[in-house]
Amino acid sequence: MTFLTQRLARRQTASSWLVLMLAASAFALGLGSAPSRASNQEYRKGSLEIEHPYATPTAPGQPHGALFIREIKNRGTTADQLIGGRVSIAKSVEVHQMIMDNNVMKMREIPGIEVPAKGKVSMKQGSKEGYHLMLMNLNAPLKEGDRLKATLIFKQAGELEVDVIVEKSHHGHGHRH
Repeated sequence: MTFLTQRLARRQTASSWLVLMLAASAFALGLGSAPSRASNQEYRKGSLEIEHPYATPTAPGQPHGALFIREIKNRGTTADQLIGGRVSIAKSVEVHQMIMDNNVMKMREIPGIEVPAKGKVSMKQGSKEGYHLMLMNLNAPLKEGDRLKATLIFKQAGELEVDVIVEKSHHGHGHRH
């Protein structure tokens, strides 16, 4: 080997080593692992994809709030069910559904929200399904721009922590209980 060939071989080995070290560091920091958060306001847990969880502002003195999710997709072959949640600013979280009964809108607590295999469910405000999570006995009013952590509890997939942003109503009027 000539002097120039030897020098190029050493430089190539050094740069390969540097790339390998950077990749190993990224993996060790978790940058190369499969994230539970797909992108801003999207989360994954197993075969479930949760898109854009949000809450709506409450009026001063209003004891309860509502948490909505634009969509939950199930890419798996087994159905799952959203059965509850936790939020530090509320004493409890209940799964609810709004239904029309003799031209009267009624809200009721339900045991869970079915997410069918290879299917999806909408939990956005104003959706025909009427699903949402009630944040019971809030410690403080929810104000537009507030951010909070919530834990969603699924029957099969288990628990998933999500970031919730308090946003103006997506349905033209606030969710009042």
